[in-house]
Amino acid sequence: MADMVKRQYASPVREESARRTRQAIVAAAAELFVAHGYAGTSLADVALAAGVARPTVTAATGSKPALLKLVLDQALAGDDDPVPVADRPWFRPVWDARSPGEALDAYAAVCTLIGGRAGPVFEVVRRSADSSPELADLWRTLQNNRKAGARMVILHAQALGPLALETTPAIDVLWLLNDPAHHLALVTEQGWSPDAYQEWLAATMRKSLLPE
Repeated sequence: MADMVKRQYASPVREESARRTRQAIVAAAAELFVAHGYAGTSLADVALAAGVARPTVTAATGSKPALLKLVLDQALAGDDDPVPVADRPWFRPVWDARSPGEALDAYAAVCTLIGGRAGPVFEVVRRSADSSPELADLWRTLQNNRKAGARMVILHAQALGPLALETTPAIDVLWLLNDPAHHLALVTEQGWSPDAYQEWLAATMRKSLLPE
C-alpha cells in the first residue's frame, strides 16, 4: 500500500518537474530565436541557456522546428495551457460585444496583446520559411490561422449588425489588419505605445469595415 501511495504522488511531481524544464527550454529558445534568428540558434545554445543537457531539449520539445512551433504557440496563448485563443478570458470581450463596432474594438485589443507577445516570433518564422519545408508549412499554418480568426470575428460582427463589405472581402481586410507584423513595425520599430497602436488599429478596422 505504501508503495502504491508513493507511486501515485511521484507521478504528479515528475510531471511538474518536466513541465518546469520544458518551460525553461521554451523561454530560453524564445529569447535566442528572437535575438539571433532561427539559423543562428542551435539546440545546444538553447540547452546551455536553459541550464539543461542537450538531449533534454530534444526529449522535452522534439526537433528544432517543433521547438520553434512550441515557442510560437505559447507566445500566442500566453502560457502552456491547452486552451484555444477564442476561449481565453482576454478574448471574451469580443463575444460580449453588443455591436459590430464593439466587436472590432475588442478584437483590436486582442491583436495588440498578441502582437506584443508573438510579433517577434512571427518575424522569426517569416524570415526562416524558405529554409525548410517544415518552417514553410508552419508559416502557411500561421497565415491560415489568422484567416480563420478573421473569419470568426467577421461572422460574429455580422450577427450583431451590418458591415460595409461582403463576407469574403471583410475577412480579407481583417486578416490583413490582424497581422502581428504591424505591431512589430509600429510599436517595436517606430516606438508607438501599445495604447496608441490599439487605438489606431481599432479606428482602422472601424473605418474599413463599418458603414458610414
